[in-house]
Amino acid sequence: MDWHQLWQIAAAPDNIPIVALLFLVPFYTWYGMRQGLANDRLVAELEAEPQKAKTHHRKTFPFKPGWDREVHVWPYLMRIEFLAAIIVTLILMVWSITLDAPLEEPANPNLTMNPAKAPWYFLGLQEMLVYFDPWIAGVLMPTLIIIGLMVIPYIDTNPLGNGYYTFRQRRVAILSFCLGFLGLWVAMIIIGTFIRGPGWMWFWPGMTWDHNRLVFEVNRDIYDVALFNWIPGIHTMLGKLLFGAAVVGAYFVAAGGLVHKVMTLSEFNRKILARMSLLQYLTIQAFATMMLGLPAKMLLRLVFRIKYVWVTPWFNI
Repeated sequence: MDWHQLWQIAAAPDNIPIVALLFLVPFYTWYGMRQGLANDRLVAELEAEPQKAKTHHRKTFPFKPGWDREVHVWPYLMRIEFLAAIIVTLILMVWSITLDAPLEEPANPNLTMNPAKAPWYFLGLQEMLVYFDPWIAGVLMPTLIIIGLMVIPYIDTNPLGNGYYTFRQRRVAILSFCLGFLGLWVAMIIIGTFIRGPGWMWFWPGMTWDHNRLVFEVNRDIYDVALFNWIPGIHTMLGKLLFGAAVVGAYFVAAGGLVHKVMTLSEFNRKILARMSLLQYLTIQAFATMMLGLPAKMLLRLVFRIKYVWVTPWFNI
């Protein structure tokens, strides 16, 4: 086990932000959830005792004598922001003095880096190239991510949860964030940084990055699995088209049912769902099922060695 090499990777100047991400993202996710659950308990308490809601200071930390009932921007908020700006500036100054910029020699076409990795903020896209055609992973999926972020204000009909932390009133949104950002995007950045080695092969932490390593793993399309060989004509182009379309359609039905079940777990979510138009609901279903398709495709590739599910003359999924 080559833990020294793992330390060299983690200590590289351009990987230090990713190491910090490993600690900062879980901490602030926990802190936000902690605040949200505290607010949920307060809301439940005030809903159970309507009379108390008329006099209780509606904060998780109740009002005490001597406290200002109104918190003004100056000096409270401005003081915190000014101190935060000074602290961040000091951190950046120390960082720039103690760590060298990760500059390398001019590119040499006769000596290609192995592994050749994109900047950390593109590692997620580079990892997606393992599971999808280049135009899907490099063009279609980033475009869908951008469009999905743009349509959020038009499909989110929940009027609650603005300006304060909450989990009960924003359960679907928070679970979507945890899956989409933490479970997929951040996870793929970590995989691309610490696990993908020479030849973009999979090296568990502690394994030596051997440039001469050979991996005898045969990837196959789903219609090549012995389980489906009994289907007549499955290896013809028409058979591949129909079988792949049936599998993808079955996935969308199953994933759509799962998304609907999650969205209707509580009475509160059902009320929010009733406020949506059919177009808003179908938009959420489309983006949610496509987001769930990424971990499903990763599972098929990494565990079952299945490369494509739907093979056509124009695209492969």
